[in-house]
Amino acid sequence: MKRWKHSIASQSLKKKWAISSGAVIFMSFAVMSIILYIALKGWLYQQEEQEVNRTMHDLTSFFESQGPYLTVQDIQSNKGLMTSIVDKDQTVRLLNSDGIELLQINNTSTFPAFDNIDLPDNGYSLDTDKSSSISAIGNIQLGEFIGYVQLEHPLKGFQSMMTYIITAMLMFSVCSLLLSGWIGYMLATYLLRPLQNLKSSMDDVAAHGFEKDLAIAYDAKDEVGELIAVYETMMRKLKSSFEQQQQFMADASHELRTPIQVVEGHLALLNRWGKDDPVILKESLEISLREVNQMKTLIDEMLELARGEQMKERPPTNIVKLTKDVIEEIMQVHPFVNINHVLPVQEVINVHITSNAYQQIIRNILTNAIRYSKEPAHVSISYESKLEEIIVHIQDQGIGISPSDVSKIFDRFYRVDSARSRDLGGSGLGLSIVKLLMENVGGSIIVQSEKDKGSTFSMVFPLTK
Repeated sequence: MKRWKHSIASQSLKKKWAISSGAVIFMSFAVMSIILYIALKGWLYQQEEQEVNRTMHDLTSFFESQGPYLTVQDIQSNKGLMTSIVDKDQTVRLLNSDGIELLQINNTSTFPAFDNIDLPDNGYSLDTDKSSSISAIGNIQLGEFIGYVQLEHPLKGFQSMMTYIITAMLMFSVCSLLLSGWIGYMLATYLLRPLQNLKSSMDDVAAHGFEKDLAIAYDAKDEVGELIAVYETMMRKLKSSFEQQQQFMADASHELRTPIQVVEGHLALLNRWGKDDPVILKESLEISLREVNQMKTLIDEMLELARGEQMKERPPTNIVKLTKDVIEEIMQVHPFVNINHVLPVQEVINVHITSNAYQQIIRNILTNAIRYSKEPAHVSISYESKLEEIIVHIQDQGIGISPSDVSKIFDRFYRVDSARSRDLGGSGLGLSIVKLLMENVGGSIIVQSEKDKGSTFSMVFPLTK
């Protein structure tokens, strides 16, 4: 049984489809043929019984109508009755009350023994127990003569007809099996062609990556079309993710290479001769520590970015309280910064976001606002409530962003002012993290900025219902 199942499972889908459709059609045809055969057999057998009944009725009527003076010549003169008996290959005989044969017409069949016959009390009866013939016997009275008329009706024609019918049905069954198998195979080949193209596309991706076009020509809106649409969407996302990963690794390698080279250069300098000069030693160690801290910050932000991409759970969070916590944290690091927190009318505003994600968003925006502002920095935080969303505005009076740079500031590792960003510890990942976290909660971020006059970052959060 297991080998049989394994043999079926190892066949191609086209063969399975062809075999299944052929088997189903064959079984359906076989069941219909059996039903039709049984119905035809019953109907044809009923027709044979009616022929026997008709002949017996004609015989009894004829004998009784002739009365006691019936002669052989009278029987022979009834051409219609004689012709009917001969044409149907029937055999008729006349018996007395003791079962002795007195007359026989058309001797083509043998009769059963008289002692084994169930005689009717009146009229006639049929014996349908034999498969080769139908027997009938009936009472007749010719004046004072009382006897029996017996009929033997052979079923040769009926049996020949049934043999022909079952032979024809078997031939049609075999033809239907072959035809349905061929049609099923051709139909499977046609219907599975898009899946074959899908497999070829997958093989190309496995062999060559995303170098080739992933589009598959199939416009039907059926299940296969939906599958191909899902596949193309998935592959586009994978291709985009793969390209982003490659770009991310290239950018990260580039960003990490610079501080590593700086540290390596100062360590080489100290190894050669700088370790004996206290001034050079101090300067090199300070620069090396600064670059190590820069790498640490970069790695931490890359991990934050990775965690943000995987974040799924978004519990309701009071963002007003979290904003206060971030402001207190920022003030400890930058005590001379002036942050104006304009509280909303309601003290509780719930948004579907984790506390860590929201604090990361506000912390990055505030850090950038302070980093790119003249000392002392002035930053304002306010809230705008709408029907189904809340907007958090963070406005600074810093150096601003040029219109050509506004659309690029959310790209990973992009810096408006690379030299100043490196001096201030910027990695170019902060706003990428902000954008990703906002997209994860179904929100958006809007930037309005003017060069040398400051910027306003507006975070749009959907409200909890």
